[in-house]
Amino acid sequence: MTTTSPDPDLGAVLDDIRACRACLGELPHTPRPVVRVFPETRLLICGQAPGRRVHESGLPFTDPSGDRLRQWLGVDYTTFYADPRIGVAAQAFCYPGTAPKGGDYPPPRRCAELWRPRLLAALPRMELTLLVGGHAQAWALGAAAKSGMTATVQAWRSFSPDILPLPHPSWRNTAWLRRNPWFEADVLPYLQQRVRAILTP
Repeated sequence: MTTTSPDPDLGAVLDDIRACRACLGELPHTPRPVVRVFPETRLLICGQAPGRRVHESGLPFTDPSGDRLRQWLGVDYTTFYADPRIGVAAQAFCYPGTAPKGGDYPPPRRCAELWRPRLLAALPRMELTLLVGGHAQAWALGAAAKSGMTATVQAWRSFSPDILPLPHPSWRNTAWLRRNPWFEADVLPYLQQRVRAILTP
């Protein structure tokens, strides 16, 4: 693997993101931005926001959703965290808290508005961005997003080769996967082929 020199802009952006306290007092906890990207990053995973376990660990996808995501990618735990060609930058970097009826609150738009344009500008070597979940898809695709997450993922070919929309890997979506067998039959083989190509030295 060829190692590139660090991008000075990326380092500055990451320092600023990790120091961000824009939502202090609005969240039920102290903000703890979680982002993991590198100058070598080629595959960017854009989820919605960290969950409670990720808020506690400080590492993205250290939860059952991460286990399923790694299965979808065809990579093991060590590769996911050790290979700098894989990066994670959710739409919102801080855990938004748990809603009274269960599940997490939606990611606040403020975070993406503050940081995503600057972060993405510092990652010019990206080959594939995974938009994980409806909130991430709506933000990144804008008017190109279809009427809901399912329709957007079904239209995945229209966003290639730079973008691939995915459902959230939460175990809450197990029933969705059963109702939509085309996802595992058609989308996952393409995803795993792209990941292998990106990670091949």
